[in-house]
Amino acid sequence: MIIWILIFSLLIICMALGLIYLISRFYKMPYVKRMGGEGKLRRLFFALIPVLLLCAGLCVFLDAMNMIICILHFVVFWFVCDRMNYLIEKKRNKKSGSYLIGIVSVAITVGYLCVGWYLAHHVWRTEYVIETDKAVGDFCIVQIADSHIGTTFDGKGFAAHIRTIQEENPDIVVITGDFVDDDTSREDMINACRAFRSLKTKYGVYYAFGNHDKGYYDKGKRGYSGKDLITELEKNNVKVLQDETVLIDNRLYLTGRQDRSEKERGTPRAEMDVLVEKLNADIFTVVLDHQPHDYEAQEKSAVDLVLSGHTHGGQLFPINYVGEWTGENDKTYGWEKRGNTNFVVTSGISDWALHFKTGCKSEYVVIKVKEKEKSARENFRA
Repeated sequence: MIIWILIFSLLIICMALGLIYLISRFYKMPYVKRMGGEGKLRRLFFALIPVLLLCAGLCVFLDAMNMIICILHFVVFWFVCDRMNYLIEKKRNKKSGSYLIGIVSVAITVGYLCVGWYLAHHVWRTEYVIETDKAVGDFCIVQIADSHIGTTFDGKGFAAHIRTIQEENPDIVVITGDFVDDDTSREDMINACRAFRSLKTKYGVYYAFGNHDKGYYDKGKRGYSGKDLITELEKNNVKVLQDETVLIDNRLYLTGRQDRSEKERGTPRAEMDVLVEKLNADIFTVVLDHQPHDYEAQEKSAVDLVLSGHTHGGQLFPINYVGEWTGENDKTYGWEKRGNTNFVVTSGISDWALHFKTGCKSEYVVIKVKEKEKSARENFRA
């Protein structure tokens, strides 16, 4: 919670400074000088108008949060263009047109954010191959996380992605949290859950809670609770795991953890060592843990693979790795191996409050677990 207070405080400060900077740029425009004359307050008024219109337009077209993101990018690009123009003018000893910098800044900002919009709203396929000495054979896992239904696609739009995932012919599909959001409607939640009914896998679909799934607000805000979500998922053949482990075909353990946010709700989750203490160490173990925040304990427990989401891949460049810098996350994105434990963090199939991804892209993840050939194992041991 403290980290979010710091982030939002910093965002407000940056926004205030950014607006001051934009007003100062428009203040120097020729049209402002003509309309405002010699009166400083009149010129300030005419410089303020386009900034307010821009903010209002973005709020109407997007929302307040995404308006702030757009404005901050605009400020950064205008500042960079300003500095570059200053160096060019100094070298050429000639002034550039006053409107040129603003036009170039707008063009760069629009182009950059259009790419960010596409990266958030288009879904890619990302594959990892995990090799193991354990007798698991070849096993295909498809991971979905952070769909936040209703953000970049609704419940019916989610069904289209499920049809794409079906083409992978997965052994299992796992959902590692934040399937819905605090603003996801009941209708969208139900439609998204129904999408799983047509999904054919060899061993089923499994789900672990994220921090948004149970909702941070009263049930009345979105019309359903975490229990209602469980009911809809189970009606559509999805197995919900809450600090539980299932054994799949004597080949693979699948452990679904309660989310770390349960501590805030007064219902702490089980520790990692407790969850695995009775498991057969010779069987490949996969852990579904929405937030990548318990790597030390998971490595110590010697589980084979941990699948997480939550970070959205860091969302925006260049602040992608703030979560790691502050200790909020152990990893932001991708694959990593610590000891004998593989960790995979996905950027998510959708988005949250922000409709742009400039430091990553939306994805679903295919994990191919492969048992090493006997000869390869023997050579390795030799």
